[in-house]
Amino acid sequence: MSSLRQAALKRLARREHSRRELENKLSALGTAEEIAAVLDHLEQTGLLSDERTAAAYLSGHASRLGSMALRYRLRAKGISEELIDASLARAFAADDLGSEEERARALWRRKFAHPPGDAREWAKQARFLQSRGFSSDAIRRILKTTDDA
Repeated sequence: MSSLRQAALKRLARREHSRRELENKLSALGTAEEIAAVLDHLEQTGLLSDERTAAAYLSGHASRLGSMALRYRLRAKGISEELIDASLARAFAADDLGSEEERARALWRRKFAHPPGDAREWAKQARFLQSRGFSSDAIRRILKTTDDA
């Protein structure tokens, strides 16, 4: 079991992992009971935290992704819906990240030098923002205001 614990600590030393991520990565190294015991111990000692994992992921990715993409990726990491809601609310309430529209506009400005000149370019820019998980409403507002400018 100590080698299992060492493997878990080695992964946690690189970056934060959710319980489910770490469980998946350790599955080949031990039985489900051994893994659960190690993960329980890591959670009790504060070395493993889904809340910290969500916060770290948001701080590193929220400026480039919309709320839908952030929610989807946190869900894929095994973070619970309640914790995702709380983490997103806390991250956006801190006002460091700005609103979804502000983040989308900043990303749009970094990617595109000029507003869309025609429908084809408008669709290209909209697809880019949509692929990053920004809402259709935010995309329309950004591209509409750039048309007027």
